[in-house]
Amino acid sequence: MSLTMKVIEIAGFGAPDVLRVAERPIPVAGAGELLIRVNASGVNRPDVLQRTGNYPVPPGASDLPGLEVAGTVESGDASAMAAAGFNVGDRVCALVAGGGYAQFCVAPVVQCLPSPHGLSDVEAASLPETFFTVWSNVFDRVRLQKGESLLIQGGTSGIGVTAIALAKAFGCTVIATAGSDEKCAACLALGADHAINYKSHDFAAEVKRITNGTGVNVVLDMVAGAYVAREIDCMAEDGRLVIIAVQGGVKAEVNAGILLRRRLTITGSTLRPRPIAFKAAIAESLKKNVWPLLENGSVKPVIHSVFNALGDAAVSGSVPNGAVEGHVLMESNQHIGKIVLTWTHA
Repeated sequence: MSLTMKVIEIAGFGAPDVLRVAERPIPVAGAGELLIRVNASGVNRPDVLQRTGNYPVPPGASDLPGLEVAGTVESGDASAMAAAGFNVGDRVCALVAGGGYAQFCVAPVVQCLPSPHGLSDVEAASLPETFFTVWSNVFDRVRLQKGESLLIQGGTSGIGVTAIALAKAFGCTVIATAGSDEKCAACLALGADHAINYKSHDFAAEVKRITNGTGVNVVLDMVAGAYVAREIDCMAEDGRLVIIAVQGGVKAEVNAGILLRRRLTITGSTLRPRPIAFKAAIAESLKKNVWPLLENGSVKPVIHSVFNALGDAAVSGSVPNGAVEGHVLMESNQHIGKIVLTWTHA
């Protein structure tokens, strides 16, 4: 095996064309780690934020973007692999703190999961970031229960389509927002019970109408900012709001009186800087509760576009690689589901 690999690195903070093909040494798996020969890498909003200089790399993580990969086990810590039931050559997908835009990637063994039977590497690579995030926040943090209702802000994003699928699989009513009638139709086709075009309707008023004035039990918010006050207005008693991104701004004004009267909870979290042990616990929960649903087809990944990481991208003025095109698509907000890069090996 060659000692070097192709990667996509960030040449300098800026537009998508700062993503450049480069060559680096293949990383070496350390204690508790394995090395994955990457066949596919997911593209996520945090990758865009890192590229623009708005998402610092956690201490000790690779400076390369990419938080999820799928491929085969190349090598690793033998005892850790044995404890997890992995062997060289096994198909796996993994959540990583960075380094996913590369032909090889090191991952903690406990953050790796077997690629679900019946899914391709492209489909498997689309799972870790959104499934870890949704499970940790919606099911662990705010305890969405069977029979409850969930409002998802941005139902056609990678997070959104995952949240729709999991909430429906566990017996919940789903209301999703999206920015066009086409995207609202997509949310309904993916299983949402109701979809609201937030550009043409007041989502808070619509939620109250849909729920006959009682409001929703849980809100999954990727916007924050001015949305928070409106979300509080349409939450049921003992409702829970979990914020996982701040695309609408970091500051919000809330009516504390409503919080008190309805006994509401507002919380939030980021996944990338959390300890390995925390992510390992999520991986175990997913393997037990969600992986069987993926393998029997009751939960399915939603892939919008696939780009060759090292291939030409028809983007004027850009360096020719598929990561550029993937980031252009991500920033256009025209995608419904996940964007994935594929890798070739000599």
